[in-house]
Amino acid sequence: MRLHRLELTAFGPYPKREQVDFDALGADGLFLLHGDTGAGKTTLLDAVAFALFGTVPGARGEVKKLRCDYAAGDVVTEVTLELTVQGRRLKLVRSPEYDRPKKRGDGFTKQQAKASLTWLSGWEGEGLTRIDEVARTVEQLLGMTAVQFFQVVLLPQGEFARFLRADTAEREKLLEKLFGTERFLDVENWFREHRQSLGRALEQRRQVNRGFISRVAEAAGEEPPEDIGDEEWLSSVLKRLGETKRDTELRAQEAADLRNAVDATLAEARAEAERVRRVRAARQALAQCEELEPQRRTWIAQREAARRALAVVAAHQAVGRLRASLDLAVTRASAAARAVASSGYDGSDLREDASRLREEAGGLNQLAAEAEQQKIDQRRIAELEQERERVQLLIGRLTEELSGLPERIRGLREQLTAGDQAAGRLDGLRARCEELRLRAADADQLPVLAAAVTTAEDALRSAIDRHQTAREELQAVRQRRLDGMAAELAGRLAAGEGCPVCGSVEHPTPAVTVTDAVSEADEQRAGAAEQRAQTARTEAERALLHARAQHDQVRDRLGGREDGEIHRALAESDEECRLAAELAEQNAVYLVELEKFERHCEELTTRRGDAEQKLVAARTELSTLTETVAARIQRLDAARGEHTDVLARRTHLLALASALTELADRRQSVQECRQRLDEQIAVAAEAAAEVGFPSVEAALQAALTEAELSELDSNITRCDNARAAAESVLAEPELAEVDADADVDLDGISERARQAHAEAEQAASALHAVRQANQRVGELAARLRAAWAESGPVEAEFAELDALTDVINGRGQNRNKMSLRSYVLAARLEEVAVAASRRLERMSQGRYSFVHSDEAGARGTRGGLSLDVLDDYSGRRRPAKTLSGGESFLASLSLALGLADVVAGETGGALLDTLFVDEGFGTLDADTLDLVMNTLDDLRAGGRVVGLVSHVEELRQRIPTRLRVRKARTGSTLELSVG
Repeated sequence: MRLHRLELTAFGPYPKREQVDFDALGADGLFLLHGDTGAGKTTLLDAVAFALFGTVPGARGEVKKLRCDYAAGDVVTEVTLELTVQGRRLKLVRSPEYDRPKKRGDGFTKQQAKASLTWLSGWEGEGLTRIDEVARTVEQLLGMTAVQFFQVVLLPQGEFARFLRADTAEREKLLEKLFGTERFLDVENWFREHRQSLGRALEQRRQVNRGFISRVAEAAGEEPPEDIGDEEWLSSVLKRLGETKRDTELRAQEAADLRNAVDATLAEARAEAERVRRVRAARQALAQCEELEPQRRTWIAQREAARRALAVVAAHQAVGRLRASLDLAVTRASAAARAVASSGYDGSDLREDASRLREEAGGLNQLAAEAEQQKIDQRRIAELEQERERVQLLIGRLTEELSGLPERIRGLREQLTAGDQAAGRLDGLRARCEELRLRAADADQLPVLAAAVTTAEDALRSAIDRHQTAREELQAVRQRRLDGMAAELAGRLAAGEGCPVCGSVEHPTPAVTVTDAVSEADEQRAGAAEQRAQTARTEAERALLHARAQHDQVRDRLGGREDGEIHRALAESDEECRLAAELAEQNAVYLVELEKFERHCEELTTRRGDAEQKLVAARTELSTLTETVAARIQRLDAARGEHTDVLARRTHLLALASALTELADRRQSVQECRQRLDEQIAVAAEAAAEVGFPSVEAALQAALTEAELSELDSNITRCDNARAAAESVLAEPELAEVDADADVDLDGISERARQAHAEAEQAASALHAVRQANQRVGELAARLRAAWAESGPVEAEFAELDALTDVINGRGQNRNKMSLRSYVLAARLEEVAVAASRRLERMSQGRYSFVHSDEAGARGTRGGLSLDVLDDYSGRRRPAKTLSGGESFLASLSLALGLADVVAGETGGALLDTLFVDEGFGTLDADTLDLVMNTLDDLRAGGRVVGLVSHVEELRQRIPTRLRVRKARTGSTLELSVG
């Protein structure tokens, strides 16, 4: 993978578009990224990571705030990266999710994240625009995840320094992220979960077995064994139950025989006692019937008399009902007479007078309808008068409200015209203000630029003087060396070797070294000083040209205008622009108000017209109704007579007619009731004489109720049935010789039978319980043996799985206490240690190398991830925590580079042609720094590009290609320096 170009806009601290040309930076294979603290050096690395994976490393990725706070609202936050991966050149464009100002109104709206991938060369497929497809394609091309990329390409030394000093658990977390050993963790988890699942299944089986054993013991009436039980225990339980069953069966048979014998004796005794009881009861019943015979004859006579009186009682009841009807008719006739008398009626022919009154009331129907209409018209007149007053008040109020609206509308139209004119001039005024503001800034900057020109001129003169001095010094040194060249050559002569000038092997008079002789090293130092002075002079000349160009540009833009004149024009233009903007802003308000007042004026005019029409209609209707009511009053007054109105008189006539008719009907009903009562009294007397009673009263005395008659019939029937039943019992042949006074000992025999039954039931219950226990225990024993047979293979399988799971998870027979995942990570860490040791040995001049150990830790802790340092000076291993700050940097850098090589080979991804090393150089001395730089030279020798992120000043002198990040209040900018 090689990076070509990076563009970022409104990203991190960069408010505007910034571009990084990695091809120019990496031309020499090594470049330096430097700048002030907080300027945004690491943000460039974040931008690369974001373009590739849509996220940034470390805690900065958790905040998810990537947009620049200094960027303008309409500037889109975007990162563009061009790179080549596996021979394919592509361009990635990403935008994060952020809140941007709304285009209309206040507040913010969410800008959704976007991503696109475009193929530039090496591939002819279509581009991608879905975020998930872009991420998947990038990971496939690079062959690594975002976490691996952050560790392999962006090498943060601080994290690897912590990795050196970390314990096993912390080191394991980092290695898991890099080497993707989740599948081995899944294997460990699978074994643990499978063991737990099988353990739960086995425990369930054991619980079932223990339940069977408890149920067997309970059914057998024994205590369950303390252990899980076995076949011997079960056999002994079954044997004891069989013996108990045989003994119980014998006892139950003996008790049953005794019970049957006693039951036969008891049955015979009960039959004899029953015969004696029947004879004794029959004789007692005949004696009672003889005593009740006189009473029986009396009951028969009463029953016959009551049956003859039934017809007289019915006739007498009809007389009572007719007498009650007569009393009710008399009461109603009296009430009707009082009602007629209260109305003042003094006539005699009730029905004829009632007919006459109804005819008179009928003649008032028409006038009654007019009376009803008269009331309605009078109410309507009152409503019309109120309506007329209300409408007159409304017309006055509307007229008053309309009087001031035309003047207000004319004023608003004039203000709208002024606002339109101001809005037309506003763009020109703003452009003039912006131009004057730029010129004012130029006027303020001109003295500063003039001072900068003076300073640059002074610096150039000083640089020229220093360069001239260094050049003269170099010439003097060279001259002195030429002068002492013979002595220098003589110093190299050796006996028996030829002279480099004449070739002679004899040196009779070699030149003698003078006091101020100059060596080659002195000449090189003087040449280097002259070169530095030349570079400084060139830089000073370049700075002077730049300062003069800036000063001339600003002076040309001012066009000879003075500072005060520009600021006065700017103030006047700002004020004019402000007034025009205020007028333009008020235009919308005036337009709304004008539309509102115009609508209001139109509405008031319409309402006043409607009110005037209502007033005319009300006046017309009021005049017509007044005339009609006055004419109707004369007719109604003549017809009402003494009453309040015609309706009252009509109601009085109808009520009196109804009362007269009701009184006539009541009097006729009284006469009819008297006639029917006299007839029914005669019928009752005839009925009493026909059935042999001297009077109706005598018949009523002999009468009985239905209940009394029923009781007499029951008494008579009961006496007859008792005599017949007793005579029937005594006539039975089997009772002919039975002695009624005989005594049978039934209680003693019953007690003996009860005891025999109790003993037989107890024996039978015991036998039933023993048989059920035998059956239940037999069934449970069969199920228990089947459960033991099924649990055996599961017990063996769990034992094997338990031991294997302990080994895989670093316990049990695992001597090194290493889990499967730790074992894999240990192998990867051993590869990293080998790769890192090659670089560490070179940078430490052969003193240090990494040593990996898979031994278990102290107090049984897990092993496999121990990483120490072998010190060649002492020949002993030492913990990485004992290294100094500079040594720790060398170790962590070596570890990071070694890890990059191993991960790149592990993932099988693209060749990593671009690496970034972040900070840590400040802890190195000059010689160690040389060794580190040589190691980095090895990296770029294979075609790689290495970017160093550092504050160290010496690196700026060593690395000519630099990318500087400048920090300012308005955000950061980039500056490229090559050569």
